[in-house]
Amino acid sequence: MKEETVSLTSDEEQRYQKAGFGQQLGFGEKPALLVIDLMNAFTDPEAPFGSNMDAEVQATAEVIHLARQKEIPVIFTAMGYEEGCESEMGIWLKKAPTLALLKAGSRLVEIDERVKPMTGEPVIIKQGPSAFFGTHLSSLLIRLGVDTLIITGCTTSGCVRATAVDALQYSFRAIVPRECVADRAKGPHEANLFDINQKYGDVVPVQRVIDYLNNLPPQE
Repeated sequence: MKEETVSLTSDEEQRYQKAGFGQQLGFGEKPALLVIDLMNAFTDPEAPFGSNMDAEVQATAEVIHLARQKEIPVIFTAMGYEEGCESEMGIWLKKAPTLALLKAGSRLVEIDERVKPMTGEPVIIKQGPSAFFGTHLSSLLIRLGVDTLIITGCTTSGCVRATAVDALQYSFRAIVPRECVADRAKGPHEANLFDINQKYGDVVPVQRVIDYLNNLPPQE
């Protein structure tokens, strides 16, 4: 698969090189797989937030299957709020009023059947872009001894990016398999993958993640 790239002028490339950006974090020894917001609200093209994410959902499903085989933790997130508690979404509702549709128990907030969680796999409900903000994700990862967070899901320019930034701030190695993250438009998608790879985590082909998982020793 040909990778799209962000086009830089020679002067811009030199600035990034001078800044020392783009170093690779690499994989650690104790990974977890995070599946961000692959809800019907985003994966159904007919939904107000939705777009065609079929390829990314399929690629993520394959990584989930392998992670389960290797007994690696798989953690899901979804966005939503309880009926009558719109205030949980805060000022974000003013910026994006359609978020009011994301009511707990509705079809929109259900995880896409193609990547449905298994019993025992946590689904963390969040009211902000980052999977870490206002949730117990960091403490869960610490309890599990995780050092590497493989981030999949949507959207690249929103919740994926916000989570990658926070993962770095919590000192987790953020790994983003390119084929497993999606957005509504190519421009924001590519720009944010570029920026994540330069400053916050490693954006890699999904095959590199598959090879890493296949070569992992049994997890304790």
